Amino acid sequence: MNDAIGPEHHVGTADAAALRARLRHVHWIGGGSGAGKSTIAGRIAARHGLRLYATDEVMSDHAGRSTPEDSPFLSAFKAMDMDERWVGRSPETMLETFHWFRGEGFHLIVEDLLRLPRDPRVVVEGFRLLPHLVKPLLTTPDQAVWLLPTPGFRRAAIDSRGSTWDIARRTGDPDRALRNLLERDRMFTEHLRERTKSLRLRVIEVDTTMTEDDLAGRVTATFGL
Repeated sequence: MNDAIGPEHHVGTADAAALRARLRHVHWIGGGSGAGKSTIAGRIAARHGLRLYATDEVMSDHAGRSTPEDSPFLSAFKAMDMDERWVGRSPETMLETFHWFRGEGFHLIVEDLLRLPRDPRVVVEGFRLLPHLVKPLLTTPDQAVWLLPTPGFRRAAIDSRGSTWDIARRTGDPDRALRNLLERDRMFTEHLRERTKSLRLRVIEVDTTMTEDDLAGRVTATFGL
């Protein structure tokens, strides 16, 4: 998957250093869909008195704050109907052109975080936390971790919360749409695995043998909480 992003996401060395200093109170949990990011972030925030910032919850707001100039892939996505989005394109094309996977809107996450008070500390979670965008904002590597689910764990997690068919059933071919979505998400997780490895970032592999307590404990240890 191409990591190309818009020019608004590139910052100079001095700017990056200033951002790292202003965001040193932030802990980041990224990863593939169905990995347990929201659950684990919520548990850690509640237990350690952190503020929770869930990127999924601000997607609509960020889409409204985006422009065609800074978010061309989002604009193209909005213009498609459900079948054009999820049935008529290959999973590879869906992966390459999905706006959040391209880093569109990431600057809005940063803007939101900069507006929050520094106390209490913040845990931010979501699949939109792409490794190459987060790394320049880290003071130390243990500020961030990516949860990488196996296909079996991801499907079981999605099935358990009843959302497997939420998108697919709104298309003209739900079975094909679901296959496309699952394959796209599998490839996205593999992309995260490759990028976190190349950037030497922290990862936790999540499979069906791992309990929620185990995962919460490992993330907490990574953050040094």
